[in-house]
Amino acid sequence: MELQQAHSHSKSTYIFFLITGIVLVAFNLRPAITSLGPLIGMIQEDVGLAHWSAGLLMSLPLITFAVMSPIVPKIAAQLSNEKTLLIGLFSLLIGISIRSIPMTFFLFLGTLLAGTGIAIGNVLLPAIVKDKFPEKFGLLTSVYSTSMGLLASLASGISVPLAVGLDLGWQGAQVIWGLPAAIAIFVWFYLQKFNQEQPQDTKKTLVSTTFVWSSGLAWQIAIFMGFQSFLFYVTISWLPEILHSRGMSLETAGWMLSFSQLVGLPASFFIPVWAGRLRSQTWLAFMLNVCTLMGYIGLLFGSTYPIFITSIIFIGIGLGGTFPLALSYIGLRTRNANQAAALSGMAQSTGYILAAVGPLFIGYLFDHTHSWTIPLITLSLVTIIVMVFGMISGRDRTIEGR
Repeated sequence: MELQQAHSHSKSTYIFFLITGIVLVAFNLRPAITSLGPLIGMIQEDVGLAHWSAGLLMSLPLITFAVMSPIVPKIAAQLSNEKTLLIGLFSLLIGISIRSIPMTFFLFLGTLLAGTGIAIGNVLLPAIVKDKFPEKFGLLTSVYSTSMGLLASLASGISVPLAVGLDLGWQGAQVIWGLPAAIAIFVWFYLQKFNQEQPQDTKKTLVSTTFVWSSGLAWQIAIFMGFQSFLFYVTISWLPEILHSRGMSLETAGWMLSFSQLVGLPASFFIPVWAGRLRSQTWLAFMLNVCTLMGYIGLLFGSTYPIFITSIIFIGIGLGGTFPLALSYIGLRTRNANQAAALSGMAQSTGYILAAVGPLFIGYLFDHTHSWTIPLITLSLVTIIVMVFGMISGRDRTIEGR
């Protein structure tokens, strides 16, 4: 009896720390990116970066995500998900630390290492949740996607107050975001002794990774995630400028960007829970993209603050819900953790290629038209693509293969 109680206690302790570890990893998947934008002006002035260099610095994490995402499942097949995740957390912590050195080389090297660490977490978190909590995948996806959104918006909002208000400078404001990574490293080291994961069959995993690239359903999910990422990063990059062109002050427009992210948090939490309870998520994908479409149309034709604020709310709900829905598809459309890791790597690789191209392409359209009309029409058309592929991906099927 005592042995059974001890085993039960050990298992409950493991589950507690595992959920804590998942949330801590989620905390680390956005601040290193969203904290950079508000500080980029200070960094340019201090280091002497040209505008094109600053733009490349902002895009570098997304390019890293695209390159690393297909590779991560193969590394995890050799080392285990947990050990690979620890490597990612160390890479993130070292990258954030190096990036605080006010030299161009260290800025780019640190951003590259941080992006590599985040890419590993991006890919493996859905696979770990699928492996450890197959029956609670929707709920745990809700928890960690909401955690990601919360820390992303917090990092955007407090980086300048940390740098200026607390007189930490941009270097100190960056180092602060290494603390969640350090805490996560300690938790995942502790989790290693509870690791009950069986050695993975590398050959089977590699077959699964290869097979997923020839799956029609996998490509549908990848296109859905890709164009959703396109919309999100374009909105993060250009929404303040769009609102400013409509007569809103830059300061207010910046707060509206934070507001759009906060509005999306309830959708970020509830959508994966609902998705997990439904056999088909077609109508969820439809309704979320209707919200996004109404938001962009409101920005296109609106001329008053109430219309703009309503549009931002619709965009926040739509984009706040489509990203966790895409994460949910990774678990719902796969049969096991190996497939989930392979699909996660493929979909996120495709997604971040489009995410990196999106802000540049929309900026190019504005430069050539000197108006936000064509860019907003383009975003509306892309939203329809996201809607179609989200609905197709939402049908009750799973990827065939190992």
